[in-house]
Amino acid sequence: MQDLKPLKNISGLTIMLLLTIIFKINSQDLHYSQFYNSPQNINPALTGVFNGDHRFVASMRDQWRFVPVPWFTMSAAYDRKLYVLKGNQHFIGGGLSLNHDRQGDGRLNLTSLNVNGAYHRLLTQNHIVSAGLQLGFASRGFNSQTLTWDKQWNGDVFDPTSPSGENFGNFERINFMETGLGLNYRYQKNTRTFADLGMSALHLFKSNNAFYSSDIAELPQRVTFSLVGQIEVLDILDIQLHGLHQLQGEYNETLFGGLGKIYISQNRGKEVQLHVGLGYRTAGSLFPTVGMQFNNIYASFSYDVDATGYNDIVQSNRGGPEIHVKYIIANVKPLKVVKVCPIY
Repeated sequence: MQDLKPLKNISGLTIMLLLTIIFKINSQDLHYSQFYNSPQNINPALTGVFNGDHRFVASMRDQWRFVPVPWFTMSAAYDRKLYVLKGNQHFIGGGLSLNHDRQGDGRLNLTSLNVNGAYHRLLTQNHIVSAGLQLGFASRGFNSQTLTWDKQWNGDVFDPTSPSGENFGNFERINFMETGLGLNYRYQKNTRTFADLGMSALHLFKSNNAFYSSDIAELPQRVTFSLVGQIEVLDILDIQLHGLHQLQGEYNETLFGGLGKIYISQNRGKEVQLHVGLGYRTAGSLFPTVGMQFNNIYASFSYDVDATGYNDIVQSNRGGPEIHVKYIIANVKPLKVVKVCPIY
């Protein structure tokens, strides 16, 4: 029983302090390999930048499911164009995004609800500049009931029904505000050939997300640079290239990849596309991607194949599946009032 003595000195306060240190050193936001399918999480200036009037997006990522610390992420978003300004040279994009992230035995989780708005200015018919703002509310917490403690060891066996002897009080959940700004430039030749170049800064005001009230664990700012470009190569083929670079404290990530978009059918009302691609994350993973689009409904699937040394330890080459579903509504524009024949 001598090996168990160090465990008996662990208290709830110690756990909270350890969590605080972890957040200080390696705190990072949720992330998707298919970042271009979750635009409001990348840059608020991308709100309303799409071919249509209303856009609905649902996303899910399930990582490390086959090791002891699974990581689950899901998002839902809606954005639309608002033509409330006079003239045809500018418009506003408005949107909402809901994110939920959960990992570990303690079900450490982060839930955020954000409101995004963007102003889009048409410099010419092919060039658009945008500025976006994000405001939101976030809540981080964990479930102490799913953790195990030294006092639940009675000297012979571990008894999960025994009281833990811990009193967390208000430690289990904290709330803070979310803020962000973004800029984007779009070149658009037509609906099939375009490019977006943007940058954003999220967590402008460094909120304190320490569980222990007397400590400080500021959520570091996340700076993002993104590029998504698409070109029509053939009547039945478009090529999309994309790249992302993110900085958040000591966290540094770069993703890049490409997609081939094959037009199986271009008949009105029966438009079908097949998307096939491959991406790479500098953290050490490849992620093949496949997607299908039928009219205004799009679904895609990718799978991160982790090639880091972590898999050598856990003896698993299983990474993270990721799914995105998108639905776009295009309003029927009203006919202009014209005179069929002159009135005398």
